[in-house]
Amino acid sequence: MLIAALMFPMLFLLVLSGIPIAFSLAVVSAGAGLIAFGPNAFGQLYGSFYSAATNFILAAIPMFVLMGAILERSGIAERLFRVMQLWMSRLPGGLAVATIAMGAIFAAAAGVVGAVEVMIGMMAIPAMKRYRYDNSLIAGTICAGGSLGTMIPPSVIAVMYASLAQMSVGELLAGMMLPGLLMVGLFILFLLVHGLVRPPEKPDAEDDFADVPLAEKLRLTATSLLPIFALIFAVLGSLLAGIASPTEAASVGAVGALILCIAYGRFSLGMLRESLKITVRISAMILLIVAAGTMFMGTFAANGGSRLIRTMVETAGLGDAGMIALFLLIVLLLGFVLDWTANVLICVPLFTPFIRAAGIDPIWFGTMVIVVIQTSYLTPPMASSIFYLKSIAPPDMTYGQMCRGVTPFILLQLVTLVAIALFPELTTWLPSKIVGF
Repeated sequence: MLIAALMFPMLFLLVLSGIPIAFSLAVVSAGAGLIAFGPNAFGQLYGSFYSAATNFILAAIPMFVLMGAILERSGIAERLFRVMQLWMSRLPGGLAVATIAMGAIFAAAAGVVGAVEVMIGMMAIPAMKRYRYDNSLIAGTICAGGSLGTMIPPSVIAVMYASLAQMSVGELLAGMMLPGLLMVGLFILFLLVHGLVRPPEKPDAEDDFADVPLAEKLRLTATSLLPIFALIFAVLGSLLAGIASPTEAASVGAVGALILCIAYGRFSLGMLRESLKITVRISAMILLIVAAGTMFMGTFAANGGSRLIRTMVETAGLGDAGMIALFLLIVLLLGFVLDWTANVLICVPLFTPFIRAAGIDPIWFGTMVIVVIQTSYLTPPMASSIFYLKSIAPPDMTYGQMCRGVTPFILLQLVTLVAIALFPELTTWLPSKIVGF
């Protein structure tokens, strides 16, 4: 068990020294594997790598990434943001509300966290700066909207989680729906109240949307918003109804996004080439981490890792509630250091046997884990969302402003987590009603 206990410190040491996560996982796995398996180590490690590479459910990830890349590269997302602005610009803090709504809708259409944040940030920052929104509010709103790709189905994180936990992808996605809507509602409520209490200063220009007639608003909504909703319904509906597997549903989404791109006259070979390049890069990164993470957990278990965790839980005498709190705290702390992919890969195989043995609902626990991962994604000092935003932010938007901006949204995510913990029906009711009908 000593080797298992040393694996995590070694992993953190390599990650913090700047070595990519996939290679850090592979190096630690190889070292621990040599101790556990001797000369047969590389055969065992290859077996873990092969099982991850041939996991059918994970084939959905490239298709979801491709769907989001096509929507972003084709300009469909830009049309969608304009519709959000048309309807919400008159609300208190209307542009911020439109940004969150855009994040929720595009998260449901794409499912990839970083892509959602960068895309809405590039559109929302100029608009919000023009209307003199505070930099902290701009940063917090964009980071929070981008983070919804974690919680709003179809989430790539949820697909990976369900695959590793050997549970239904459809049930987990259904369980995340109501908590995801609750979180979006809390974000919007906060922004409306903030807009009433501290409205933006006088804009640099007249309201661009004041004179748009109702007929034009309805036309733009029908041609921009409704097709996206139809695409989301096709993907989630086919998955939750049990008509399609996750990979098939993701393929429906990618084909649907391509059809929308052609219908809007935005298709070109250059756009398709860029979308495919993005898909290959992101998918390769995720799936390489999956394979290396599978190797890591295999060698961790072979060196007595499961016994180590069981001994810790039993010695602490925490009970079911204490065990859940401990596991969620570990996920949060790992999220400060590791990418969400590595976090899921390490924690899910480690915790799932204890959760099942205790008779805890895996959908309820899985939803809480995903909320915590989303929270760690926003939480300084190692917040991935802030680093994504920093890559596209104007020079006058400082790191301190970004940290202040995300703080209210972190608190609202914790409120959502507490609501899920106190009312498990938020996650268990919908799967019992709709999955597979």
